[in-house]
Amino acid sequence: MYMNKTLFITLSKWIFWGGIIGLVIGSTTAFLLNTNDFLGEVRERNSWLILCLPIAGGVLGYLYMKCGTSAGTELYKGNNLVIEGVHGKTTVLRRLGPLVYFGTFLTVLFGGSTGREGAAIQMGGSVAEAVNKFFKVHLIDKKILLMSGISAGFGAAFGTPITGAVFGMEMTALGKLKYEALVPCLTASFVGHFMTEKAWGVEHETFIIQSVPELSVISFGKVIFLAILFSLVSVLYCQLRHGIHTLSERYTKKNHMVRAFIGGLIIVALTYMIGSYEYNGRSLDMLEESFKHEVPPFAFLAKLVFTAVTLGTGFVGGEAIPLFFIGATLGNALYPLIDFPMSFLAALGMVAVFTGGANTPIAAFLLGVEMFDGKGIEYFFVACLTSYLFSGHHGLWPSQSIHEPKSRLYQVAIGETIKNVEKKKKS
Repeated sequence: MYMNKTLFITLSKWIFWGGIIGLVIGSTTAFLLNTNDFLGEVRERNSWLILCLPIAGGVLGYLYMKCGTSAGTELYKGNNLVIEGVHGKTTVLRRLGPLVYFGTFLTVLFGGSTGREGAAIQMGGSVAEAVNKFFKVHLIDKKILLMSGISAGFGAAFGTPITGAVFGMEMTALGKLKYEALVPCLTASFVGHFMTEKAWGVEHETFIIQSVPELSVISFGKVIFLAILFSLVSVLYCQLRHGIHTLSERYTKKNHMVRAFIGGLIIVALTYMIGSYEYNGRSLDMLEESFKHEVPPFAFLAKLVFTAVTLGTGFVGGEAIPLFFIGATLGNALYPLIDFPMSFLAALGMVAVFTGGANTPIAAFLLGVEMFDGKGIEYFFVACLTSYLFSGHHGLWPSQSIHEPKSRLYQVAIGETIKNVEKKKKS
């Protein structure tokens, strides 16, 4: 009887806290999405705004230098800071959310290449920390509520509540799902999704698969080959992005104003060299177009470079949308070579590249199920697992810990972080 009472009280607390986080994050994410759409339209109508990107970078860098460091906590780490908070290595400051929102708006308005889930996740961590402080939550539950904040942010940002719930449990460590956090993560994600779509009327992008190849050994072989290719592209992006980050910090001595100013100049130069604004901002139009018509064959590479420079030099936002773009446009480029439907190739690339970068195969598979109405789930499951295995121990977030190596073939110690593994490989 005592055990049942304790279980009931604990579940009630988790549902209550998860509901609060979902309510707040659903509303703030709706604000984020609507504002980003408005700012993106303003930039498209005023192409000259790209020239102000270096100045915007300087302002953003100044804010992070003045407001983003406290007692050893560095807010410019972004999603890595939230991951470290879940692992108990640092404290997520409550001003993280408002700061990354403002930074995302600057980046989108002036033409940096970024996404949105990073801002939503970091706001989720910020709100979860506020709940922790207000209710004086126990240390063990604090970590679970931070995961709930991640779930609420992701689920609300993409309109995928089931994916959001699992993503919050899977994001922080490779090879581990913390099922103890299922109830608050599920609650936060569904409430956040409901608030964003139903209460505030936000409409998410739709991606439609026109047809799926018939199940066959040959088709599965092609999917595995493509997933390996997509995973290698995700590694290329992650390595380039981290390399730019490391070099820019080294040569500017962590002066974030100078870093972002120079990054802005590079983006301006790249934009005029290519002669197109398609790769500035979120590039949603071409992403949606890649499911219907042929797009420039090297669009994926252009977006890869634009995003790596933008985020590697200190601008903020998210990396899921750019990875979706890279994968979908690469799949589109392979359409003349692979006998698969164009929309299926774009969808496969979209999910597989995200898997390789985020190291979240289950969440990525569920993303494909929710986004594409369950079409081709057998292929997506195989593609996600393949991309996860072949991307190695690399990823978007160096603070991810390795609970279990992806395979015994990888000589990686349990408990290491991706950052340490990559350092050891280079040395």
